[in-house]
Amino acid sequence: MKPVFEYFDYRDYLKDFYEERKATHSFFSYRYFGNKVGVDPSYLLKVLLKNRHLSEKSVPRVIAFCGLSGNEAEYFHTLVFFIKAKTQRESRLHFEKLLAIRNVNSTLLEDWQFEYFCTWYHPVIRSILEYFDFKGDYALLGKQLSPPISAKEAKASVELLKALDLISCDENGRYHLTDNAVTTGEHWHSLAVSAFQEQTIRLSQQSLERHDRSLRDISTITMNINAEYFEEIRNRITEFRRSIIAYAGECNDPDRTYQLNIQLFPLTETNGGK
Repeated sequence: MKPVFEYFDYRDYLKDFYEERKATHSFFSYRYFGNKVGVDPSYLLKVLLKNRHLSEKSVPRVIAFCGLSGNEAEYFHTLVFFIKAKTQRESRLHFEKLLAIRNVNSTLLEDWQFEYFCTWYHPVIRSILEYFDFKGDYALLGKQLSPPISAKEAKASVELLKALDLISCDENGRYHLTDNAVTTGEHWHSLAVSAFQEQTIRLSQQSLERHDRSLRDISTITMNINAEYFEEIRNRITEFRRSIIAYAGECNDPDRTYQLNIQLFPLTETNGGK
């Protein structure tokens, strides 16, 4: 059975725990498991099927029965909070704690993937290396960004990109982009995307003062629409985004990196004045 640190849903861990015990002990059943941890067997089954959650009162008994202690126990307990979180802020706080506990024990690929999406300049560094003649001067590399980052941050970013196999270095010390892609796990995909979007939105606000108008294009539209028009606008945005990606891909001699944010959100309740 995998260590508890490799799980992002406590119910997956409990399901694997049950199946492993059942395979080695014929007497092990939902009733036996439930009685040992003080949870109704039928309710426990619903937990394993992800239809219900453990109560806070039952978590310590489950931890003890599963033989978890120290960081393992703390990780499992935090997993429960993470999965039961009701807001993005709560989820992110608990997830960051999970990563901190995991890093005490080992560095797993999922940690690097989350870091890639949660820090705005990692994708930018990767893009820059496509055209910037980087020769190991991390201070100079960091200054290419707007806003600039430190040499330490630039070096850590390059190391992360290498660890994720998103860039490779040839015999001449030149970096090249690979064809590999980074994907997020199902349980923290929305957290990573949300964190990245929040950062790029803040960067767009800063751009109003940092960059001359000739270097940016920021505009807004306030409009009245209904549900049907909203869906059509979303579809048009999707097509527009695809066309921009395709057009940018045709540029054979890039010399700069840009961020395009597209935002569409309500300014009133959806029922208007009704």
